[in-house]
Amino acid sequence: MPGEYYIELIFSPGNQFGFKNANMRIFIFLFLLVISTNTFSQLKSSNACGTMMIDIYQGWINKARPNDHPEQIKAKLPCFTSFQEEGNQSPCGGGVYFENRDIRYMVQRDYIVIGDKCKDSFNLVLFGKKEQDLFSELGLPKLKDANWRAYQMAYGTLILFFNDKQVVNKVIITTRSTDDADLCNEMN
Repeated sequence: MPGEYYIELIFSPGNQFGFKNANMRIFIFLFLLVISTNTFSQLKSSNACGTMMIDIYQGWINKARPNDHPEQIKAKLPCFTSFQEEGNQSPCGGGVYFENRDIRYMVQRDYIVIGDKCKDSFNLVLFGKKEQDLFSELGLPKLKDANWRAYQMAYGTLILFFNDKQVVNKVIITTRSTDDADLCNEMN
């Protein structure tokens, strides 16, 4: 093993490098240990995104919009867990997925789905809120159904889904209008 050779050179009695002082041998050994530890620690991966900031008023996550190109989304949010190419070969047009955060970017259809298991930061708390609690922030919905409400926003549409207790349990942010939104199996 390469490391044994260096240790043997430093600690062998009467070595040719003149390290007869025990303190100098220990210093050199610790110095080599620190250098090798720093080299290997640079190879470890980390959570590149940290806490994501979901901006309901701007319609983005860490400034990655639903209609951004997939490569832009992946560059702004490098902690994605999987990716499906944009196009008709995938059932919903491709996506950038963050399964561990309960977030999906549906790239061909220009929308983001955020599930209630998402623990990232919102500038407007939505999960667990009832519709009447959101009126002061969002106004009246443009469209509504038994289990969802669609709000017109400056960037497009915010769609909130409600569970049996009538509290928000899913959020969709899209850059499209209510007339143009093309959701893939999301209305369930």
